[in-house]
Amino acid sequence: MSQYSTANLILNSLKKTEEFGFLLGKLVRLGDIICLDGDLGAGKTTLTQAIARGMDVPAEPPVTSPSFAIFHEYQGRIPLYHFDLYRLHSSDEALAVGLEEYFYLSGCAVIEWSERAASILPEKRLRLELRLAETEVRDVFCQYHIQAWAARWRNLTEGLGISC
Repeated sequence: MSQYSTANLILNSLKKTEEFGFLLGKLVRLGDIICLDGDLGAGKTTLTQAIARGMDVPAEPPVTSPSFAIFHEYQGRIPLYHFDLYRLHSSDEALAVGLEEYFYLSGCAVIEWSERAASILPEKRLRLELRLAETEVRDVFCQYHIQAWAARWRNLTEGLGISC
């Protein structure tokens, strides 16, 4: 049996995308890794902002894309380590900026453009690939490590009234 399971979701509005992220943020635990991939404008930062709200990250300072800084840290119920690897080209560059050390701290890492560091990502991760289907409609390809995410994935999708 594979260690991973997959699902496809359709989030048919910005509100549904934000609700998905908020509920996901409520379910995160220490040491979780959430990988967000997709084209520019697909909603990775919007989803991260909703995850942050679910993690009880205060509204100020606002969660923004760390495209130029690569990394921002926010305090909430547990720390949120927000990475944007858009400007990186390889796992070696991700190692050089210290990405790997955040996998083992007491927080949750959300990594935009995670495919740029694929070879160093921990196995027990949740990967969400967002595709903009229409103006506010997102198709989301989900891959999650069964041991780490299966029960929470069911809670998340049931909470949203989504069947996978």
